[in-house]
Amino acid sequence: MYRCVALTAVRNGVPTTDSLSVAEIARNIDIDVRDGITLLDGIDVSSEIRTPEVNSVVSIIATNSAVREVMREAQRRWARSAGGGVVEGRDIGTVVFPDATLKVFLTASPEVRAQRRVAEAGGDVAEVARSIAERDHIDSTREDSPLRPAPGAVVVDSSDRPIDEVVSEIVRLLSESDKGGHDV
Repeated sequence: MYRCVALTAVRNGVPTTDSLSVAEIARNIDIDVRDGITLLDGIDVSSEIRTPEVNSVVSIIATNSAVREVMREAQRRWARSAGGGVVEGRDIGTVVFPDATLKVFLTASPEVRAQRRVAEAGGDVAEVARSIAERDHIDSTREDSPLRPAPGAVVVDSSDRPIDEVVSEIVRLLSESDKGGHDV
């Protein structure tokens, strides 16, 4: 969702430092996430939101408290309309859904994340790793909803593990948390 705000700002030449205009973008765009596709104003932008240009500004836009407020409510609306779900984001367990049945803080080293991203979309691994580490720093030091594990979250490091193993662990954790009688 934040990437859609970033993409719209980039497309319209809105400086990331213009916090009022960026917040206005967040309030006026229509974002729909479903079936692995991200729609921005009805158009599939799943690939466009992953470009280096968007990557370079999304953390700056995410420091805008007015944007965060709009996005938090959009994420909550999405979850209500879907009847719950698996939600991913840098403040999902700490701020957006602090009472979630299961909170997983999924992590991997910047180098491994860069290798995965380059394998999927191309690019220079060292440059992508620097960009990831920079974004992590910005997000973990921002005042509003900093990136950090939520209280009670299970930290899962996927650096040296195949995806099917990580998915199995998370499914097992969810199954165990459901036995405790928590609401989903």
